[in-house]
Amino acid sequence: MNVLFHYAAGPDLAARLAASSSEVLRIAPCAEPDAALLADTDVLWHVLSPATAALIAAAPRLRLIQKIGVGVNTIDLGAARARGIPVCNLPGTNARAVAELTLALMLAALRRLPLFHAAMREGKGFVLDPASQDGIGELGGRTVGLVGYGAVPCVLAPILRAMGCRVIYTARGPRGDAAGEFCPLHALLAEADVISLHVPLTAETERMIDAAAFARMRPGAVLVNTARGGVVDQAALVDALRSGRLAAAGLDVFADEPPAADDPLLQLPNAVLTPHIGWLTTGTFDRSFTLAVENCRRLAAGEELLHRAV
Repeated sequence: MNVLFHYAAGPDLAARLAASSSEVLRIAPCAEPDAALLADTDVLWHVLSPATAALIAAAPRLRLIQKIGVGVNTIDLGAARARGIPVCNLPGTNARAVAELTLALMLAALRRLPLFHAAMREGKGFVLDPASQDGIGELGGRTVGLVGYGAVPCVLAPILRAMGCRVIYTARGPRGDAAGEFCPLHALLAEADVISLHVPLTAETERMIDAAAFARMRPGAVLVNTARGGVVDQAALVDALRSGRLAAAGLDVFADEPPAADDPLLQLPNAVLTPHIGWLTTGTFDRSFTLAVENCRRLAAGEELLHRAV
């Protein structure tokens, strides 16, 4: 069985891939894999570069699209359905990694770490304008609102509570196992000091955090997004950061990835930015490859696939 891993791999990751599977596994680091690679691909291990209808059409032997991660919004599901190609994802495999980066972004935004890091690099860390020290906050004692309560919040919420935060959350309904208080979205936006997004990008959630949502938030709130960029109206987010309605934002995801060089978010001093690496740890890869290899085995054996999304 020929497996194509559609992602750039450094030496350590390439070694982990080689050790993970006895399948014929190739690596395609570019957005548009070579036609010859696609021509004899049986299984596509998809990461972030879009699995478009054209890419799927260029792989006549394709029998499975395996998402290395959770969100399937970067896969043309209609094209996969038309060919009868199952699409599977790996819920929970990156939950700890994303939870930890979410926490890091909260802390970096509240403590203005990019400002101080840059100042130290420039030799100005100990001579900053005293105004730069105003308003630096702690996470403990604040109300943190989690929008969505899936695998990532299940890891994150107990950590936040251990740090002294009050945790509130919104979801389709209350969860008995949640480490926090359930409330509707409009109440969460009004109460939370820090709002963290944990929902998939769907027609229902697209731009759910818009200008009206920002207007409901407490002045000086912090927004963290490690979910999907499209969940937020990015123009409204820029306005909220510029006006001071939001004190800061910690963002790992963007409406367009990569963002354009002139994207105003890249220039805002109160935006802490990372390039969609919330999931990116050796632990995530190890857990993911174990399940992806198992799905390859199941596909070959004609058994039911794990975590089938389509």
